[in-house]
Amino acid sequence: MKIIVVGGGGREHAIIKKLKENINVEKIYALPGNGGIAADAECVPIGAKDIDNIVDFAINNKIDFAVVAPDDPLVLGAVDALNAAGIKCFGPTADAAIIEGSKVFSKNLMKKYGIPTAAYEVFDSADKALEYVENAPMPAVIKADGLALGKGVIIAKTVDEARGAVNSIMNDKIFGKSGNSIVIEEFLEGPEISVLAFTDGKTIKPMISSMDHKRALDGDEGLNTGGMGTIAPNPYYTEKVAEECMNKIFLPTVEAMNAENRTFKGCLYFGLMLTADGPKVIEYNCRFGDPETQVVLPLLKSDLLDIMLAVADSRLDEVPVEFSGESACCVILASKGYPVKYESGFELTLPRTDHKTEYFIAGAKLEDGKLYSAGGRVLGVTAVAPTLPEAVSRAYDATDKVGFSNGFCRRDIGKRALKVIEEAN
Repeated sequence: MKIIVVGGGGREHAIIKKLKENINVEKIYALPGNGGIAADAECVPIGAKDIDNIVDFAINNKIDFAVVAPDDPLVLGAVDALNAAGIKCFGPTADAAIIEGSKVFSKNLMKKYGIPTAAYEVFDSADKALEYVENAPMPAVIKADGLALGKGVIIAKTVDEARGAVNSIMNDKIFGKSGNSIVIEEFLEGPEISVLAFTDGKTIKPMISSMDHKRALDGDEGLNTGGMGTIAPNPYYTEKVAEECMNKIFLPTVEAMNAENRTFKGCLYFGLMLTADGPKVIEYNCRFGDPETQVVLPLLKSDLLDIMLAVADSRLDEVPVEFSGESACCVILASKGYPVKYESGFELTLPRTDHKTEYFIAGAKLEDGKLYSAGGRVLGVTAVAPTLPEAVSRAYDATDKVGFSNGFCRRDIGKRALKVIEEAN
């Protein structure tokens, strides 16, 4: 079987490594991939949003299956175009990907179908939004409606900060057209939980839970990033919480999308907050999270390709989705200065790892057989172990052996989770 994976980051590298485990996989192409992914797939210089050329490549190379991983091409209709060309795909069509593509849509969906989320107001006028924040309770969460590389959310602690956020998003257009409309939400408090789930629109099978670390610096300080590290499973996600999420959030979301004639097939990401009133949805994503994928897939015991094919064929109920009882930790090595200004072109040296530790390359180029940094988040180092303390220790041991003179990482990935486990014991 010949497969294309659309995308070029650490998430795509993790997907490709897992797909390679299936003995029926003859060839994997990454479009566009990156210098590190080139060790596991043939990289083709076609951008993830270049849908016409992606389709042409799939037809000309007799591709059997396509995995569209990033949000942009999904929202732009890559799956629709590939399906129209007769290429079977994993990923939602554009009308379903709107669940991430428009925060206004997703908030209104939750309100209409009684799915627990933060109270909110929608604005398409900066003047009206500015008028609203003058008397709104603070802190407030201000979100650009459209896609913004996972960074279109500003938490305003004061009215002055809220004014600044509205002006930055709606008037200064720091997120481009994504900020034509905004959502202003109440500020929720509690532990955050990420749950990815396979769904074919009829059946939903959640994956193991995880915990992301969004802020750039230790102690959850600094600017929001695309994610500086993850652990799995998330100790806050107990069996009781999982059952409540299934009954009040996961199944109702799938049913709501069906009721709107937007059947979702692919990976549906639930960003949750465990509040005093129970779990609530912070956000939906229409695809695998990054870097959540880098801890979730290494713990997957079942065959990923078999699951993806079952989703595409609407027979997910026939295929097992099982995870090991182990734990995983991913530490992100980023370029100094990320997420604002950083330099690229620094050599990366990656020591050998055992089968329980892997490098997932996010931003690197290959020149004369050597890897060089080529992005903000450069690579993720993931370790799997019987317990979370061991996984964290192994991940940092492996991270410290990477040669990258311009790199930095958070030193407290998993600290909150370890404290929860310690207190429970």
